[in-house]
Amino acid sequence: MLNIFARASVSRVTDPIGAWLVRRGLTPNAMTLFGTAGTVVAALWLFPANQLFIGTVVVTVFVLFDLFDGAMARALGGGTSFGAVLDASCDRIADGALFAAIAWWAFTTADNRPLAAAALVCLVAGQVISYVKARAEASGLSADVGLVERAERLIIALVGTGLYGLHVPYAVHVAIWLLAVLSVVTVVQRLVAVYREAREAEAKA
Repeated sequence: MLNIFARASVSRVTDPIGAWLVRRGLTPNAMTLFGTAGTVVAALWLFPANQLFIGTVVVTVFVLFDLFDGAMARALGGGTSFGAVLDASCDRIADGALFAAIAWWAFTTADNRPLAAAALVCLVAGQVISYVKARAEASGLSADVGLVERAERLIIALVGTGLYGLHVPYAVHVAIWLLAVLSVVTVVQRLVAVYREAREAEAKA
């Protein structure tokens, strides 16, 4: 949902930066790879080491690079088909690393298996949410519904880990359990939306 309401406001900030980065000789694909690599390394290194606040800050910085690759593509007149596939693939890798790192931390440092299981639910559901949309669009359908898309998932998870790193009790627990429930609901919402649209299309055929 945030992708819809915040896109124009965010673009006003990121587009000038994207244009500046292009003038420096950088490419959108390089920015995508750099942001993804940084997110993966930071998440898998800092979160299992119980550095939740520092990990949240570093991961957030690298996640923001995902905003700049799109701005750079617009500065070049539009992205390429490969760039779109690379960006979507790297988003899945970065998200998987983040929630795997949280699950790893929950298993080892927090010794909380239910919380680790909830983080794994977030990981799997997040991948499925994106896959349903991609597969629906490939079939000529739409799946632009749901409570939590990537932006919401990252915000909820990182706010939880960041606050817990600042010693706010149960912040990460509330965030991950809430996100697990909302993610499952979103999967169902998208599947139902695709089912209804497919039925309508068949009825008109």
